[in-house]
Amino acid sequence: MILRGKVWKFGNDVDTDVIIPVQHTIGTDLEEFGKHCMEGLDPHFAGKVIPGDIMVAGTNFGCGSSREPAPLAIKASGISCVIAKSFARIFYRNAFNIGLPLIDSADAWGGVEEGDEIEVNLDSGEIRVVSTAAVFKANPIPPFMQQLISDGGLMNHIKRKLNL
Repeated sequence: MILRGKVWKFGNDVDTDVIIPVQHTIGTDLEEFGKHCMEGLDPHFAGKVIPGDIMVAGTNFGCGSSREPAPLAIKASGISCVIAKSFARIFYRNAFNIGLPLIDSADAWGGVEEGDEIEVNLDSGEIRVVSTAAVFKANPIPPFMQQLISDGGLMNHIKRKLNL
């Protein structure tokens, strides 16, 4: 699977409280979660994202609480995937459980600029900057995890497996 979108760049230690402030995590309205995505760092972020855009961040992305609305907010905002040097463990699992692809790449953060258009190949782990053809390697997403993404998350994957 190849994803293509504009880069939104963030630094290190982006925690779940800035991804979606706690006061906006009540309820289950995904559209409302998306409206408040990254509000702690850029109050206007959600209004600027175009579906398919891609987040690129430094180390320890998604640290803090284990709140599932954080990856839900990112996905609901229209972001197609997040690339980071590293992810907080529980955030990583929560993201795949809801069908949001995460790519860990040591080099992409330093090699892309906000606004760049990039292509991400989930099968090979290749990240390519469209305007310069610069290429960065990442760990490819294993086939089972790609199936979770394709199915829309763990619950949909289980339903599909059980033919529900």
